[in-house]
Amino acid sequence: MTNAVFPIIPTTQQYDWGKIGLQSKVAQFSKASSAEKLSIDEKAPYAELWMGTHPSSPSRLLVSNDTLSQHLASYEYLVGNAIIERFQSTDGNIPFLFKVLAIEKALSIQTHPDKAMAERLHAEQPKIYKDSNHKPEMAIALTPFAALCGFRPLPQIAAFLTSTPELTSLIPTNVASTFLSISNSHTPTGSDEKAVLKELFSALMNAEESKFVPELNKLIQRYKDRRLQDPEEEVRDLILKLHEQFPGDIGVFCPFVLNYVKMQPGEAIFLGAGEPHAYIYGDIMECMATSDNVIRAGLTPKLRDIPNLVSGLTYIAADPSKHLVKPQPYHSSSVSTIYDPPVPEFSVIHVKLPKESTEIHEAVQGPSIVIVTAGNGQIRWKDNGTEREDQLSLGRVFFVGAGVPVEFKTKDGVETFRAFVENN
Repeated sequence: MTNAVFPIIPTTQQYDWGKIGLQSKVAQFSKASSAEKLSIDEKAPYAELWMGTHPSSPSRLLVSNDTLSQHLASYEYLVGNAIIERFQSTDGNIPFLFKVLAIEKALSIQTHPDKAMAERLHAEQPKIYKDSNHKPEMAIALTPFAALCGFRPLPQIAAFLTSTPELTSLIPTNVASTFLSISNSHTPTGSDEKAVLKELFSALMNAEESKFVPELNKLIQRYKDRRLQDPEEEVRDLILKLHEQFPGDIGVFCPFVLNYVKMQPGEAIFLGAGEPHAYIYGDIMECMATSDNVIRAGLTPKLRDIPNLVSGLTYIAADPSKHLVKPQPYHSSSVSTIYDPPVPEFSVIHVKLPKESTEIHEAVQGPSIVIVTAGNGQIRWKDNGTEREDQLSLGRVFFVGAGVPVEFKTKDGVETFRAFVENN
């Protein structure tokens, strides 16, 4: 037997787009959760905190330094037989990967494959696509957060085609003409509409560098001079920012075709397979199916795979509200809210306890991971009838086994996020 609840040590990724030093919530949390006193380099980026069993960067137990997957393989009841059978979660792996992201510089224009595409890409290019799983993901803002997500409604893209000659010059005349003729369709996600949106996006992303770089330079100079058409005001500052970060990159044109959303703490978006997106700035909680498969096409020095990105998108053009996830009270609680996206692998509960308060979560029939994002308190549970308790403090991360009720208690206030999976 082992404890049903125990602290784990997440891993830290220092990608160049991360926030610097202790400005990053990733750095703040990792410093607090490490087994030893972690030294933070105030000149280095801290981009991601990983909590889970993904083999590329697995979490470890605080008490033993075993990987979480090794431990769960020895004590499968902590995952639960129903979850193991449903998701084929062998070797101690759990179906979701929980993260904190701290974004200073925009992430790449990207998408994630569905399961069938992930299996094909992994078989064909295992060094690039390192697992065979899909990667639906949800982002919950911890600080003000901005992202590109999904294709804009067709009339908005048409307005940019009309107002922005630098964009129009990159699209073949017949493609632009067909797109403009169909842009006010009453069936914006019909097969014809998807086909012409795919043609337009493919033409843009495959534009020759010798053609798009001069047009991009003209666009940037025009925006610096504030010579704008009405639709362009919305994207001017973003395009200038992206060009400063990635000069001469075709991805700088993507705000003309992708929704630009700005979010406040507590707001969330969900991105299923085949939805183009790019995170721009902010700190977020992120949860996804256990995968690290990313297909990139712009705003990145990394490998670009434009053919697979173009072929794998859904081409659903819609208002950004399509991607929003609205939190709901969790079991009628006034302090716990649940973000429940339309996938079986994960949901996330946000607990925000005021001073001198307690919250009880009934047993979840699957594994969970809890991170403390503010304040302090205690987490309590029972192991074979024995009352147990551990301390909640900034950055501490806990694994909670399947079927274990837990109590959160605080004197001064505490805030946590809890990712979990259930066999619904």
